[in-house]
Amino acid sequence: MGAPRYDRFARWLHALMGLALLAQIGFGFALDELAPRGTPARAGVINLHKSWGLILLGLLLLRLFWRLRQPSPGWPARMSRAQTLAALWGHRALYACMLLMPLSAYLASNFSKHGIKFFGHAIAPWGPESPAVYAALNGFHKGLAWVFCALILGHIAMALKHHFVDRDGLLQRIWP
Repeated sequence: MGAPRYDRFARWLHALMGLALLAQIGFGFALDELAPRGTPARAGVINLHKSWGLILLGLLLLRLFWRLRQPSPGWPARMSRAQTLAALWGHRALYACMLLMPLSAYLASNFSKHGIKFFGHAIAPWGPESPAVYAALNGFHKGLAWVFCALILGHIAMALKHHFVDRDGLLQRIWP
């Protein structure tokens, strides 16, 4: 019998969200090339990015709900206390980014006259138009994207280290 694994739903949700998050981050970094500021296509491309961001927020909430209800396999016995703490805080930071990225963009959109069009359905902004608040929240969103990228790269690097160097079965626990 192999090492304890996450259940099938958790493994597939992890893979789906991982791929979707990478696509969404790439999409976000490519926005200016896909639809330059001031062009007619800009609003549609931005709202598509916002719409997918809200979908990812919903998937995150589902994932958190599932995660709180399902026990996770323990860390490999060979991992030191420092490694388990680094893994714990690394995962917490990833979850914080997954939550704060869409929330900061949603909040920013509510201080813009444009609001959000969720796949074409207008959601009117609830905040007053405030370019300063919008700029601050949007700047936070963009800066956090770089932090999130660094955390994702670290997450992938550590998974590969566990798989190819430590050979401790850690990657197989979550691999679909």
